[in-house]
Amino acid sequence: MSRVAVVTGASRGIGRAIAEALAAQGWQVIGLARHATQLPGIDMRVCDVTDRTAIADAFAAIPHVDLLVNNAGAAGGAVFGSAEELAGWDGILESNLTASYLCAAAVRDKLPDDTGRIVNIASVLGLRGVPDQLAYTAAKHGVVGLTKALALALAPRRITVNAICPGWVDTAMAQARFRELGISAKDAAAGTPTGRITTPQEIAALVLYLASAAAGNLTGQALGVDGGATL
Repeated sequence: MSRVAVVTGASRGIGRAIAEALAAQGWQVIGLARHATQLPGIDMRVCDVTDRTAIADAFAAIPHVDLLVNNAGAAGGAVFGSAEELAGWDGILESNLTASYLCAAAVRDKLPDDTGRIVNIASVLGLRGVPDQLAYTAAKHGVVGLTKALALALAPRRITVNAICPGWVDTAMAQARFRELGISAKDAAAGTPTGRITTPQEIAALVLYLASAAAGNLTGQALGVDGGATL
C-alpha cells in the first residue's frame, strides 16, 4: 500500500517540486492549493489554508496520512509601521504560521507511530531578519519555533517534525522579490557563498530524506538550504 503524503501549496514552486518528487517515488500524493489545479499523478484538491473551515473539511476527507508537508505561505514586503504592512500582517501570519499549526493538528491522529513525519517549509527568514518583511520574518521564526515544540510533543510517538529553511530558490516568489529589491537572479547568486541559488528539486530531495527511515531519529531541526548565506 502506498504511503500517503499531503502537501500544501502544491500547485507551483517548491510545493509542486515536492509533490512531484514524492509521486515519482511511489507516494500517494494529495496536493492542496487555493485554486483548482491539475498535476499528473497527483490528487489535487482545493483548500485555502487561511480558511480554517476549509482546512478542517480537507483533512476530514483524508483517513490516513504518513507525511504532512506544510509548504503553503505568502510573503510580502512593506515599510515598517506603514498602513500596507499592517494590512498584510494577519494574512501573512495566518497563511504561514497558523495554517501550519492547524494542518499539523488535523493530521495528529492520522499519522502512524514510529514512521509519521511532518516537514514545515520555513525560510532563512526564520533564522534571521530583514527590515522590510517583518510579518514574514515573524511568521517564519514562528514556524521554526512551532517545529521544535511539535517535535517534543510528538516525540513519545516517535513522529518526527523538522523545518527546512530555504534561502534564494528559483521560483516565481523569488523573482517577485528580486523585482522588489531591484536585483537579478545573477545578483542574488553572486551574494551567496556558493555562487548559486537553490533549485526547488533540491528542497524536494531534502523532504524525501526527512521522510525516509534514514532520518527516523532526526527531529526538531531547522535545516538551512541557502548556499551558506546564513553562516
